[in-house]
Amino acid sequence: MLDLKFTDEQEMLRETVRGICATLSPFEVVRQLEDDPIGYSKDLWKQLGELDLIGLMLPEEFGGSEMTALEGVVLYEEFGRSLAATPHFVSAVLSAGALTRVGSADQKQEWLPRIASGEAILTPAWLEPDNGFGPQGVQVRAVSTGGGFKISGRKRHVAYAAAADAFVVLARTGDLREDVDLFIVKADAPGVTLTQQMTIASETQYQVDFADVEVSAADRIGPESTGWITWNGVMHDGIILAAAQAVGGSQYALEITNQYAKDRHQFDKPLGAFQALAHYLADATTNIDGAETLVHEAAWARSDGRPVNKLAPMAKLYACNTYRDVTATAQQIFGGIGFTVEFDIQLYFRRAKALQLSWWDTRYLEELIATAVLDH
Repeated sequence: MLDLKFTDEQEMLRETVRGICATLSPFEVVRQLEDDPIGYSKDLWKQLGELDLIGLMLPEEFGGSEMTALEGVVLYEEFGRSLAATPHFVSAVLSAGALTRVGSADQKQEWLPRIASGEAILTPAWLEPDNGFGPQGVQVRAVSTGGGFKISGRKRHVAYAAAADAFVVLARTGDLREDVDLFIVKADAPGVTLTQQMTIASETQYQVDFADVEVSAADRIGPESTGWITWNGVMHDGIILAAAQAVGGSQYALEITNQYAKDRHQFDKPLGAFQALAHYLADATTNIDGAETLVHEAAWARSDGRPVNKLAPMAKLYACNTYRDVTATAQQIFGGIGFTVEFDIQLYFRRAKALQLSWWDTRYLEELIATAVLDH
């Protein structure tokens, strides 16, 4: 029999995260953190660490709780609902995911317990100016020096870079398509320069320049020229959670829009009584439910050890497109006031577009899905 319900324990997790976010990351805090150089609430981060939520999906031997992608989806739906700004995704999901997969024993022991507790933050330095999301988009070079490497080049859209202890840098070590490696680069290493970027979502991102930054051979994560394979796998895990974040944001954006459509009267009746607007809201409800089901299916498949090379991109594509469309519709229903900073809907509208473009955008996701379908 098909059962789409979460367990009681998973629902308790949801209630816990929702309560923490409501207390430590209300909208006043969300607004205060826009374009902030550090970009996250240290009180919230500390609480997440104390409740073992940072290391929710990390191995128990390194201080994590070793939960599944289903628990991760519960966590990220609440992050999306509250717009909680945390480095959890870049540190505990992507960076820790790479270390967990192929990191050396020393790398795991040095970083994973500190990531799980929140003591250390790592963030990927991946995207580059004018380059794409695939392996050929990585053109920053790591040149062998015999005993190590020198990394030179520019990365953009590096989240929480000023708060990071180290970067997980994707760098090219050869000329073949997938000659890409992952390196741990300390944030205070000589030759590293940060420049803050402003974004539509007012999230904290940086341009990071590397000028002959020296790393040792021991700083490479995994065997030679396996960086892209590792990163591709980590991203398939990560985009399921990004999709869950989009679902949570969509749900709350629709909730406040539905309430506004009931409360706001025009021509002596509520906005929701107008058929055209009611149908838009009906479409939004249908699309969000579809996105939620797809995300939960992808998380279930990942938790059950099944392939997600098609499901994960589908979930991210559909959930993020839905998030963007729902918030755009919401803006129209709110009207001109919806664009003012006093109203919360604009917070969701801006973040929806940013999330749609981030961590593999619409076109790249379509390519991944098409490849999975046609190759099969």
